[in-house]
Amino acid sequence: MSWEGLNRRKFPRAYFPCFVKIGINGKAEDGLLTHTENISTGGICVILRKSVERFALVNVEIDLMDGEEHILCQGKAMWVVRRKAIDPLKPSFYDIGIEYVGLKEESRQQIAKVVVNLAKNQNRVIL
Repeated sequence: MSWEGLNRRKFPRAYFPCFVKIGINGKAEDGLLTHTENISTGGICVILRKSVERFALVNVEIDLMDGEEHILCQGKAMWVVRRKAIDPLKPSFYDIGIEYVGLKEESRQQIAKVVVNLAKNQNRVIL
């Protein structure tokens, strides 16, 4: 899959490199600590060293670094794009678009607050 056609977004997203833990197959040892490419109230784009199957359910833990509790929910990998390798000796990474599943309204508001604050302060929102 390429980036063409992926820019049709229902939710404004903000560039915000917070920490995220992705749990695959519901196993703690399969947890991957990563960071975001961007975040919205509908989903998150993370950067991983290994691919995730499209439409796979994953556990998501987001630390917005705002002093609040981490956000916990499930997510569905809606798209996976392999980044081009810059150096042949380094591994490729994957951009993975995850749609939240079962996100609590309080958590959605917590994310919305971050996106709105970034829009006001940094003008770094993707529409």
